[in-house]
Amino acid sequence: MEGFDPASSFGPDVAAHYDDHPRGDEEAAVAFLAQVARRRPALEFAIGTGRIALPLTGRGVPVDGIELSTHMVERLRAKPGGSQINVTIGDMSVATTGQRYGLVYIVFNTIFNLLTAEDQISCFENAARHLAADGHFVVEAALPHAWNEPGKSDYVHAEHVGKDIVGLDVARYDPVTQLLEENHVRLTASGIELSPIVCRLITPGEMDLMARIAGLRLVDRFANWQRSAFDARSSAHVSVYGIESPRLR
Repeated sequence: MEGFDPASSFGPDVAAHYDDHPRGDEEAAVAFLAQVARRRPALEFAIGTGRIALPLTGRGVPVDGIELSTHMVERLRAKPGGSQINVTIGDMSVATTGQRYGLVYIVFNTIFNLLTAEDQISCFENAARHLAADGHFVVEAALPHAWNEPGKSDYVHAEHVGKDIVGLDVARYDPVTQLLEENHVRLTASGIELSPIVCRLITPGEMDLMARIAGLRLVDRFANWQRSAFDARSSAHVSVYGIESPRLR
């Protein structure tokens, strides 16, 4: 997408409204991660406004974070307990806290925000560098076909149709680069608002290969945080990686 800068895509406007629309599965995500962490320190890549980190801390898991957007961190700091979380400002594919953790995790498709295969591999390598010998790296992401209908390179979806507001999702997918260029367009009587985002979609198999490059192996994979079986009907996955670790079941 011409002119798109990932470093500025989560600016003050996005940060101010990021928590307005909870996903609804945050509680299940926190419960899953708390079980994997077993009260050992955890590190969240792209910690954002702390929607997962803060309740995870409340379950007795100390959490550090890495985050590129200072505006998102400002929102985190404004929440109760937010000032107690150590956050390193930087790119999650290379930034380091200098510590090791029983759990490193990245949620809500955020691995897709890295726009080259090299950067996504670097993210896995960075997770491995931060893991204790018996630690786990947890990745949550959608399956590419759930976002992009096979055989179609572009689409326009009506996200909201109201009397005073119309919301459109306009997207184009390039199968060569695997980049999905997307813009959420909000039409109102006062004007037009644009919210662009670019993602590099990758399959679970590609992630498994990236993990192997980083010295990690797949430990378990589920369709969601509730640990439903991952199968051909799944639209997302929660994948757990480690170094010669036992299965979680």
